[in-house]
Amino acid sequence: MTVLYEDNHIIAVNKTCNEIVQGDKTGDTPLSEIVKVYIKDKYNKPGEVFLGVPHRLDRPTSGVVLFARTSKALMRLNEMFKGKSIRKTYWAIVQGAPKIPEARLENYLIRNEAQNKSYIAKTQKLNEERKDAKLAILNYRTLVKGEHYTLLEINLETGRHHQIRCQLAEIGCPVKGDLKYGAKRSNPDGGICLHARQIEFVHPVSKQNICITAPVPDDALWRALTTQIS
Repeated sequence: MTVLYEDNHIIAVNKTCNEIVQGDKTGDTPLSEIVKVYIKDKYNKPGEVFLGVPHRLDRPTSGVVLFARTSKALMRLNEMFKGKSIRKTYWAIVQGAPKIPEARLENYLIRNEAQNKSYIAKTQKLNEERKDAKLAILNYRTLVKGEHYTLLEINLETGRHHQIRCQLAEIGCPVKGDLKYGAKRSNPDGGICLHARQIEFVHPVSKQNICITAPVPDDALWRALTTQIS
C-alpha cells in the first residue's frame, strides 16, 4: 500500500487493480481494513480505528482513493462528492483511438445488477420510458496516440456505474484489458488500464486546496505512453 497524503482528518492511498476498497462477497481483505491497520500501527492507537469511505473505485481500476479519518471529515466529504465539488481526473489506455481527439460524451446508462454491467440507452424514447436510465457525462482528451493504443485523460461530470468503461466502449475505444466492455484480451494482472490519476478538492476541515496525484502502474505500456506526454 502506498500512502499519497495523510493528515489528522483524511488519508489517500494508491490502490492497485487487484484490491477492493470495501468488503464484498469474495471475502478478500479490503483496502479500508489495510489502511485501518496502517493507522493503528503508525499512531499506536488503542481500540477500533475509525475510517470512513466517501467514494470507491471498481476492483480492476487503480489509482487514488480518499478515506476519512474522522466522522466530521466523512460527513463533509460525502456532501462534497454528492454536490460534485470534487474534481476527479482519470487516465485510460484504450484500444485504437477515438475519431475525435477531444470531446464531451453524454449518454443515458441503464445498469444491469445481475450482470454487474451498464448499457447505453440507444433512443430518446427509451430514455423517457426507463426510469432507471441515468444521464452520464464525461469529457475526454487525447494525451498520447500510440500505434495500437491511445492514452486518454477523462474528467467526470457524473459518477455512474462503470461510466467511463461503458461510454468509451460505445465510441469504439474499450479500455485495454476490459473484457466486459469489449477489449480483445485481458491484462496479465487481471486489471484494466483505467487509473484514477488525480483528485482535487477543498479540505473538509482546513479549507485548503488539496490536489493528490497517483503514480501510474509500474507497467511497460503505461511507461511507454506516459513518457511521451508533452
